[in-house]
Amino acid sequence: MANILHRVGIKTASIESVYRALTSRDQLAAWWTTDTKGEGDKVGNIVAFRFNADGFDMKVTKLDAPHHVEWEVVAGPAEWIGTTITFDLKQDGDYVIVLFRQLNWKEPVEFMHHCSTKWAIFLLSLKALIETGEGQPFPDDVKIDNWN
Repeated sequence: MANILHRVGIKTASIESVYRALTSRDQLAAWWTTDTKGEGDKVGNIVAFRFNADGFDMKVTKLDAPHHVEWEVVAGPAEWIGTTITFDLKQDGDYVIVLFRQLNWKEPVEFMHHCSTKWAIFLLSLKALIETGEGQPFPDDVKIDNWN
């Protein structure tokens, strides 16, 4: 199994504001994709994220406010089905540290490389949203290759 891992520090944010950005539809739409449906604030909820005709459905599997958010991918590209996405949050001085994981890829295919880079871009969008009030969600995200 292969995993995507990232660490991002968000300066001067309250841990609660970062947690809200990971569990509120409006906040998710402000940093990941503007086409977001559902609420991520209750275990068992399904949140749908769309990128034009493609996208993912995430089942909220664990919440531990304001420190942990976990989703299971239940619909989307075959490579994503069955992967688990986690966000662990901790306060470290003036920063909230976000430890991101997308776990249990069956193998590190080329699509995983693309997704790893895109996750980094969207995590920086989350950082910008919290620090400046303005994220860069899809469709206004940084395009990295011909798969966007």
